[in-house]
Amino acid sequence: MKKRSSFSTQGQRADIGYLEISRVLPNRYADAVGPFVFLDHILPRVQTKINKEGTGAHPHRGIATLSYILNGEDEHFDSAGNYAKVHSGGVQWMNAGNGIIHDETLNYDSKTDSKLVHGFQFWINLPSSIKAEKPEYLAIEGKDVPQKELSEGKGWIKVIVGKYEELSSPIPNYSEQFLYHIHLVGDAVLKLDFADKMEVAAYLPELPGVINDEIFNVGDFIEFDRNEGTIEIRNKCQKECDYLIFGGEAYQEPIFADGPFVMNSKLDTAIAYRDFYNGEYGKINYDKQRSKCQ
Repeated sequence: MKKRSSFSTQGQRADIGYLEISRVLPNRYADAVGPFVFLDHILPRVQTKINKEGTGAHPHRGIATLSYILNGEDEHFDSAGNYAKVHSGGVQWMNAGNGIIHDETLNYDSKTDSKLVHGFQFWINLPSSIKAEKPEYLAIEGKDVPQKELSEGKGWIKVIVGKYEELSSPIPNYSEQFLYHIHLVGDAVLKLDFADKMEVAAYLPELPGVINDEIFNVGDFIEFDRNEGTIEIRNKCQKECDYLIFGGEAYQEPIFADGPFVMNSKLDTAIAYRDFYNGEYGKINYDKQRSKCQ
């Protein structure tokens, strides 16, 4: 049986500096889908000059941040000493754990001739036990993201988080969760099956699409019912089309989000702010971290 859509909505503009951003989650209907509590779509644009300032160093606690770069070059720094640069198709994943400061700088991809910048940032809520652990970091270049060609040349699927058939993402799972990037050619169809109680959402970043016989617009965020069932994606466009499908099992603990922190209570969040202002998250040493990779 096909899953039914519960609602669809558009994101709100939340630009940061030169980056044009649509904030898709949370929205007026949903605060979370499975463990995913945040989604920013960095809208595609041609970048005319190099950004040297980044988005600005800022703290996190209680979540994992995940930046998925469709087009561009993403440079990561953090106060735990991690540094990396990933290119088009790559992923930056950071478990903020018990507190970290990070900064990211997104530019066009120096390894290609394209000046296009386009990507997504997700926040993945962590279980309370993981919120108390030390931060972790993982950089994955595009060639290392698990990908499978679909039958009959219909397109492909990338597994950014979780599993699909024989594919498994290197990003750690602390609950059942998934994030798929699906690319379909014109007139192609793909069906995905989901178990009972799974929370599932779709996002259409660049073109309209048909999901379970409903037509949705570009920029639509769609959440589906939580019954066992199928999601059928059909590309009726003549152009190739992309879809994000993500979600997982429901988060079972209380959620209290404030600014860059997602904790389990107001007290936990107050402690997160206190520790940050007391300097317990450390500092970023930009020159030292960058020099390690030169």
